[in-house]
Amino acid sequence: MLVVRPAGPADLDSLLELAILSGPGFTSLPEDPDALSDRLVLSAASFLGQVAPQEAWYTLMLEDGDTGDIDGVGSVKAAVGLKRPFFSFRIVSHAVSSPSLKIAHEHQTLVLVNECRGWSEVGSLFLKADRRKGGAGRLLSQSRYMLIGAQPDLFDETVLAELRGVFTPDGACPFWDHVAHKFFPMPFDDADRMTGSTDKQFIVDLAPRHPIYIDLLPEPARAVIGKVHPQGVPAMALLESEGFRPNGLVDIFDAGPTVSCRRDDIRTVRDARVLTVEIAEDIETDLPALISTDSIATFRAVRAKADIKGDAVRLTAETAAALKVKAGGVVRVKS
Repeated sequence: MLVVRPAGPADLDSLLELAILSGPGFTSLPEDPDALSDRLVLSAASFLGQVAPQEAWYTLMLEDGDTGDIDGVGSVKAAVGLKRPFFSFRIVSHAVSSPSLKIAHEHQTLVLVNECRGWSEVGSLFLKADRRKGGAGRLLSQSRYMLIGAQPDLFDETVLAELRGVFTPDGACPFWDHVAHKFFPMPFDDADRMTGSTDKQFIVDLAPRHPIYIDLLPEPARAVIGKVHPQGVPAMALLESEGFRPNGLVDIFDAGPTVSCRRDDIRTVRDARVLTVEIAEDIETDLPALISTDSIATFRAVRAKADIKGDAVRLTAETAAALKVKAGGVVRVKS
């Protein structure tokens, strides 16, 4: 059985392996052992409630219950843009017209903004290639919303997700090469690393202060604005199924899209029910349900068969053991 559980310092080697496998442009998974170690320490403290609520960053690991292998990672940041700006480009349309010439049309521009201050963020969703089938990705993705639903008041009313932009098979980034690099004369990997490990003052110092007219950009750059990396297409589909939609913001380095949704409108947050656990030897049901604990401190999530009767849910002993719950306890269930 696959189990989603809190990450801790002991997961450093596994998280570093996932970071290496994720490839370029995955800002939240840098190939930096020190940064990842700090993140795991913060995650453990966040689950234990030992940091200020808005500074919490919850990292989740997808673990094979039989082998102990770590096959994926996901995360929830309680708030972004508070201590460090959260920069994006907003795509802005400007209507222009000349009545005397009977001409009217629109120009689109990219404008540097910091609009997401205080929003919560779901991110870092990455699975090993051999785990991208059979519902593992959906389990890992939805577990983040079960975590939010366990204590909504710890999260903002708006939740966002950033998706990685387009990279070519050889690792080149068209938007970076033709646009962003003109303002940040350094390798993409350096800018990406600095975004996650500094106060982002270098962006304040170097980023364009005036709108960038999209029509004036080279075609390879125009073509990828707001587009998702091929590996991110399944993640985009999962986000859309939960109610997330593009909000007109794109990443300043790779032009990947930002999507957002009201916290209480996220489908899994809205539809999951809190039920009392009963243990049964056998569960007769066709489709498995998403089941998690109803506590952030002891958070665990699985997909397993569940028989819902009123305000109770019957689980097998194996499922209850994976969740570390007992008869009479409570769980959140999304069928």
